[in-house]
Amino acid sequence: MEKITTCLWFKSEAEEAAGFYTSVFDDSEVRHVARQGNGEVLTVDFTLGGRSILALNGSRGAEFSEAFSLVVHCESQDELNRYWDALVADGGQESMCGWLKDRFGLSWQIVPTVLGSLIGGPDPEGAQRAVQAMLGMRKLDIATLQKAYDGGEN
Repeated sequence: MEKITTCLWFKSEAEEAAGFYTSVFDDSEVRHVARQGNGEVLTVDFTLGGRSILALNGSRGAEFSEAFSLVVHCESQDELNRYWDALVADGGQESMCGWLKDRFGLSWQIVPTVLGSLIGGPDPEGAQRAVQAMLGMRKLDIATLQKAYDGGEN
């Protein structure tokens, strides 16, 4: 068992959310659903990308905020697009700079692994151009960010 586990508090959607998240990400599975005496779901223990998560139904809904988000590092634009599209589907909301909220209100950052080397690269002018390009995006576009860093039009 991991020493630290993330707990996500839902009003009553813990099982639905865990099922959704495990369908989107590889190396994910629902491990255990704990039910109360009346059959209602209390907690769902699942893995997400190999990390332990506990989803809790807390009756009164606790609102998620951008103060807590899950970051997904993507190697390619296809991978980034796949996660972005799945997480904003069915009521999710796009935000700026690679951020979104899924249909449960949980915030995600869907970012290319190359982002750090573009916005924090050795060329300060290129990094600034990449940051400016990123600030104009919702879903991040790797080719556009790279082109901005390299000095092309964004």
